[in-house]
Parts: sequence; C-alpha cells; structure tokens
Amino acid sequence: MRVEADGPVRSDGPARLVLGPQLRYAGETDATVWVETTRACEVDVLGRRERTFEVAGHHYAIVCLHDLEAGCELPYEVQLDGTRVWPEPDSPFPPSLIRTIGDGPLQLAFGSCRVSLPHDPPFALTKDRDERGREVDALYALVQRMRRRAPAAWPDTLLLLGDQVYADEVSPDVRARIARRRRLDVGAGPEVADFEEYTWLYHESFGDPAIRWLLSTVPSAMIFDDHDVHDDWNTSAAWVRDIRAEPWWEERILGAYATYWIYQHLGNLSPAELAREGLFAEVRAAEGDAAPLVRAFARKVHEEVAGTRWSFRRDLGRTRLLVLDSRAGRVLDERGRQMLSDREWAWVTEEATGDFDHLLIATSLPVLLSSGLHHLEAWSEAVCGGAWGDRAALVAERLRQGLDLEHWAAFGGCFEHMSRLLREVGSGQRGPAPASIVLLSGDVHHAYLAEAGFPREAGVTSSVVQAVCSPVRNPLNSRERRALRAALSKPAELVGRALARAAGVRKPSLGWRFPEDPTFDNQVATLLIAGREARLLVEKTRPEDWADPMLHVTLDRVIAGPPDGRVARLG
Repeated sequence: MRVEADGPVRSDGPARLVLGPQLRYAGETDATVWVETTRACEVDVLGRRERTFEVAGHHYAIVCLHDLEAGCELPYEVQLDGTRVWPEPDSPFPPSLIRTIGDGPLQLAFGSCRVSLPHDPPFALTKDRDERGREVDALYALVQRMRRRAPAAWPDTLLLLGDQVYADEVSPDVRARIARRRRLDVGAGPEVADFEEYTWLYHESFGDPAIRWLLSTVPSAMIFDDHDVHDDWNTSAAWVRDIRAEPWWEERILGAYATYWIYQHLGNLSPAELAREGLFAEVRAAEGDAAPLVRAFARKVHEEVAGTRWSFRRDLGRTRLLVLDSRAGRVLDERGRQMLSDREWAWVTEEATGDFDHLLIATSLPVLLSSGLHHLEAWSEAVCGGAWGDRAALVAERLRQGLDLEHWAAFGGCFEHMSRLLREVGSGQRGPAPASIVLLSGDVHHAYLAEAGFPREAGVTSSVVQAVCSPVRNPLNSRERRALRAALSKPAELVGRALARAAGVRKPSLGWRFPEDPTFDNQVATLLIAGREARLLVEKTRPEDWADPMLHVTLDRVIAGPPDGRVARLG
C-alpha cells in the first residue's frame, strides 16, 4: 500500500479497507454499511455485493441490506473481491453487529464537537496544563464500557450533532501532511484547503481503532456544524461576503460539501431514500472517476444554499427523529433572516405531524439557551437589522461574529416558528400528543437540560425539553468556563433582557428553566426510551482516567414518565 504525494491511499495488491465498515443506517428490516477502499473492487456484506464508485481517486461503496429480521443481532464480515478484510486479525474488540430496530427500549447516544488527537498525554491533559490538551475522549470511554457489556446494553443509535471534523483546527499529523503538500503561509494556510485534505480529516476522525469499531456496530446519524467547514460558518450576510472574498474559499467550500455528501450525508439515508437519490445513482453509474459530478453538485449547493435539503428523518420504533440542517440552508438577508428556508420549514412541519410516542428534533445549535444569552442574541439580531441605526449595526455585527451570537435566538422569526410547532405538536393539533418532544443539540461546549413551559390555554400535554451535550472532546479551559458561567448568571440575564427590550424585541412565546447547573467537561449524553417513558443521562470523562477511560454520571433525570426513576437504565 502506498500514498502518492499525500494524495489518495492506493494499493498495488489486493483491495483493502481505508475506512469503515460503518453501520450507518439500521431500520426494522434493512440497513446500510459504508466503506472506503484502496482500489476499485466488489464489497460483500452478508452475501449482498456492491461495486465501489470512485471520486477523486478515492473508492467508496454503500451496501444496502434488505429482508432482515426486526430486533435481530447479526454478526457480519466484510469481503473485498472475495477476501475477508473485516474483522481485522487479532482485533481486541467484540464482533461487529448489525442490530435492527425492534419493539424494545431504545438508547440514543448523542453529542457534538470532537477533535481527533492521540489518547495519551499531553493531549489527554487539560488545556490549562498543556495548550494541546483536550482531555479524555468521551466516545473512547463509551467504547471501553461497551467492551465490558453485552450488546443489549449498547446504544441503538449514535447521533453526532456537528463538528465531526475540524477543518480550521487540524491535528499536528494533518498539519504535517499539509506542509508536505503545499506552503502554509499562503492560501488556506494550516487549515484544510480542498477535497483531498478533507479526506485526511475524515480518515483521522473515523479511523481511530476504537471509534472505527464503534461506528461498525452502532448505527450513526450525523449533521454538520460550523467547524466542519469554518468557524462561524454562515453567521450572517456580512460574514459570507467577507469569506467569499478570500481566494482560497471556493476550493474549501466545494471540498467541504463534496466530502460531507460522501462521508456523512449518504449514510444518513435509508436504502429506499438512497434509491431515490439522483446524484448517488449517477455516481454509481459513472464510467471512471465521478469527481466532476460530485464537484458540480457541490458548486450548486454552494450557489443555491436554500435549495438543497440536508435534513433527514429516522423512525426508531415509536420514536421519530428529525435531524435539521441549521447551517447550510440559512437565509441571511437582514430583512428576513431564517435558520431554515420556507421549503425546509414545510418539510419539518410535515414530518412532525403524525402518531408517535416521542418526537426528537435534532439541530446542531440549541433552540433554548440560557435566558441571558437568548436575550443578548435577540438584541444582536435587532440591532444588526437597524433597530439602533447604521453605526450601531456595524458595531453589533462585530459583536455577533466575535461572540458567536448566531443560535436560534438570533433568528427570532424561526425561534417563534419552532415555538408554534412545539405547541401544536404538544397540544395534539398535529396528531396524538407525544409523551415528550426533545430538542437535541450541541455546539456550545457545555451540557444542560432546559424544561420548556407554555401558557395553560395552549393545552400542551407533552413534556417539552431541550437536551444539549457538547463537547465530546474539546473542552473549554478554566478562563473560558468562567466567562461562560458569567454569561449564564442572573445579572447577565437582567442585562440581556434590558438590552432586548430597548431594541424592541418581543418577549418569547414560551418559557423555560434549567433544573440543574450546566457541566463543561468532555461528555456524551444518552436518551433512554421505554414505551412512553424517557430519561436523560449525561456522563463525563476525567483527565486522570486517561489510562483507563470511564464515564461518570453528571445528570440523570426523567423527562417523561413517573418521577421515581423507573425508566429504562443503562444495562
């Protein structure tokens, strides 16, 4: 096996796996397995064969499996051209399984913001002890626990809510590869520049042996956030104008979209949805390298932001999961800013209508922030939109970009649209009211639970909560934590509320509270669902556990069902 000029991994001999297998989708009777290989070949999983397709010298395949048994556990192998390549010889991990959805309890693990670094010191230390320190990877700790437990106690789905890769904060290894390929003092500098360099990020993020095994045996769903492309991506129209003036930006964004489609989005789709995916059919049917097709698609997405839908749906038994794109599809005109386009809202409204026990709405950016931050972001949107004049708008724009004031509260019309949707679903106007409506988010580098409330006359009977878990691995240092705690404080709430009122911002149509203090560690959350009951666990890692990573509970709260805690527990 060899690497040519830090380009695609190539093979002079038999085909081998570069990345994967990843069990991306698992329904009641079907599943998909994604792989990247060193060369063109035939991929075989459980007797189902699929030819690879080629993009920019890289080779990929998605094997769609049908007619499986609901609620089953199937050990599987991967063969390339008839030779077994997975599991790897002498693997320390249990056999990879395809586990389909049944009628039993559901465990959905979720989180966001994970940098890829070695698990040993200094990278396993805190930022305060070593600037390279990012502490213990919460997913790595989850893997170590899974190795000690039966498959029935493993998560049924892993939801990754953004910043799966950091295009603007690369590891030392990727930086060294970039330096061998091009100069670091021009263009994109030490950040990734194009499709090829993006593939290195995915190989590093998903190729760690522990994470690779995790993704081979737990179905995963993913949506991007800003660092998958660039810090503060699509914050505002002014930010977009500035970044598009950079000569290196076009190759960066085209590479971002093209690799996201391959490494993340395709795996979000069911076999039936893949069969309707036009570009996927074209790429599979292409003679030779399909890079021009994928690049043309990426350019279209770049130029017609609101016209392409990355959001998707999964039904997990009686639980419906909607995953929303709150980054690429934004409408950024200051006269009518929208987190989601009208087309996206129509899709969300339709998919949120139905009969299910629990509705999960996942969006990388939290809908419900602390009260102080919410009012500050609402103030920012109003002033940037001209509430205090043009000069104040310029100052507010600098503050918006500098302080990352770009969550749902900074898109006030869409915040109210979401509030109405929650009220309508929770009151039974869109089908029987589910037991819970859970907003799942990441991004903000702390974890918390917010409990929402509506006026009595709204008739909402569902439990409505916001569950946030971030980071998986990229914690704040002590100074950053102090600053954020100050922003979460009561004085900050009073200041934010006063500013919002002075800028003419209307009071939100729903209220919410934090029943417990946020936590700031590397952490992973698990939503446990049994029938119409649900509970939320948040578990963190500790830097001192780097040699034997463990998870420690920081929040354990029933969000739907009896308050005595008789809801499903971790195995």
